[in-house]
Amino acid sequence: MRIGLVVPHIFMQADLLPRVIFSPGVLALDLVDGVAAAGVDVTLFSPGLVDTSVRNVTADLSAFKAELAARGDDYLSLLRKHPLVFVSLARAVQAELVAKAFAAANAGELDIVHIYTNEEEVGLPFAQFCTKPVVFTHHDPFNFAARYRHSFPRFKHLNWISMSQAQRRDMPPDTNWAGNVYHGLRPDLFTPRLSGESDYVAYFGRIVEPKGLHLAIAAVKRYNERPGRPLKLKIAGKHYSGEQDSYWQERIAPEIDGETIQYLGFIRDEQAKNEFLAGARALLTPSTFNEPFGMVMIEALACGTPVIGLDSGAIPEVVRKGRTGFVVPKTLRTVRDPKSGRLREVVDETPTVAALAEALGRVSSIDRVACRHDFEVRFTLERMVEGHMSVYRKLVLVS
Repeated sequence: MRIGLVVPHIFMQADLLPRVIFSPGVLALDLVDGVAAAGVDVTLFSPGLVDTSVRNVTADLSAFKAELAARGDDYLSLLRKHPLVFVSLARAVQAELVAKAFAAANAGELDIVHIYTNEEEVGLPFAQFCTKPVVFTHHDPFNFAARYRHSFPRFKHLNWISMSQAQRRDMPPDTNWAGNVYHGLRPDLFTPRLSGESDYVAYFGRIVEPKGLHLAIAAVKRYNERPGRPLKLKIAGKHYSGEQDSYWQERIAPEIDGETIQYLGFIRDEQAKNEFLAGARALLTPSTFNEPFGMVMIEALACGTPVIGLDSGAIPEVVRKGRTGFVVPKTLRTVRDPKSGRLREVVDETPTVAALAEALGRVSSIDRVACRHDFEVRFTLERMVEGHMSVYRKLVLVS
């Protein structure tokens, strides 16, 4: 079987990946290397060259690079200053990679094409012209953006892989799901710390409002109102600085005191990430949106660190309640949007924060050995590779 994995996101370049938070790119590299290690022929289609053991087909980036040179920008500065220009140039690259993969399949060079990242709606209407099976993975909630909400349901008959059962809730009930495959990590990537009690809990990830960092801050402060040794919150992640990032400027930055609430910045080094997560009493994941998976949770479990999260999206699938952490129900209230006048549900922060703080008080009862064991049983790279190979075999056999 010959597999073509298409990762058309412009960040998929060796010199860009270390500078951004782009979990799908890292997962794709692990997936192709794991499939190749199983003795299967696999080709990776990416905008630029990446560090991989498999054949790597790339796009023509000359037009994109010429525009960057003319403006005196790099990829990230162009994205920040002129997002529409960036997206227009990136779309051309993405379309080229999808076309290359479909052409290779039609020429008999591939038996299946797997389009793996968030630009796959470019390939949706053209999948009908590929003579070999095509399967799609999406890494956001299916209703996250307007273009997703309107395009994906129209192609529900195509082959889809979900990364959680929760992710499926945003698609029509009769979507053609070819399989559900959880993400996975190499077991040797993280060394667990299985004993001792830390004086801090961790937040790791993008600092945007749907990730709920403000709730984590409030929960730690609420916990510290009780007598006893205070708990610290250490924040590692990337925020979007500048006047336009009102969430960071208004809700997060004023809370950082360097003592109880600490901001460590964006941790790029894998060993430093391991030490940060393994050293924490717990990982807080208070996401308020429909998390399709949540990589940092299995990274924490691999470190033996319990997870406390809200009942959003896939969090209840990843966290085994009372065994590897706690899942806290969100309390919701209805408000009227001042701009549209429409009613919508938002998190009622006071009871939700109180519930998170209560879970913090119980997290020391979680067995860290059980956390690591659950990771090894459910969330390893080997399990992720096996899950994808099962889907590939099924689709190729019925084609």
